[in-house]
Amino acid sequence: MDHLPSIQISGQAGRMDNYCRAACETGARPVPGCCPSPDLSCAGLILCGGGDMDPTLFGQENRGSQPPDRQRDQAELELFWAFFQAGKPILAICRGMQVVNVALGGTLLQDLPGEIRPFHGGGEEDRVHPVRSREGTLLHRLYGPIFPVNSAHHQAVDRLGEGLETIAWAESGFPEALIHTQRPVLGVQFHPERMSFDQRRGDAVDGAPIFQYFMDLCRG
Repeated sequence: MDHLPSIQISGQAGRMDNYCRAACETGARPVPGCCPSPDLSCAGLILCGGGDMDPTLFGQENRGSQPPDRQRDQAELELFWAFFQAGKPILAICRGMQVVNVALGGTLLQDLPGEIRPFHGGGEEDRVHPVRSREGTLLHRLYGPIFPVNSAHHQAVDRLGEGLETIAWAESGFPEALIHTQRPVLGVQFHPERMSFDQRRGDAVDGAPIFQYFMDLCRG
């Protein structure tokens, strides 16, 4: 496996298996860790899903956030900046997309309104719902203008961070996917690692092309 590109993966202890399998399936060697230090010998970074960020990091009081893991928040902000400044590809999933947005000065909607939340979950179980992609973007090319994805979250990106653009929206209007305009950064609010390979499901699109796209970036 020494010839395979290494991908640093940051997530919750015991909850990174699907991300690691997706990396392996696309020809990478995963380097997983909980609160790891940046390893820039790796070709890219995956920021995994998980709990809520500390709202003080984006200048708000708690308005429905779960108790934060400040150690993980700090570690993943440092990871993001190390790979971002090095110009290395970053794939940010669910919480990971929120970390990217906050790192770049954006804010989060801390608790989805009651009329919206049933479509997106908020617990452990995935909900499937449609999203709309922007024409000409990666997700539009992969999946078309409207396509079904999974979700399990109660927070969402609100004000965008510097340099970020929305490339897909939930039916209620908040961002479901982001890119950075100048760096190889892709964030998705849904969970492609639970829609691909051995986790492929019939009621949502195949998440594998997202990992393949990321690995193509990592290989240059």
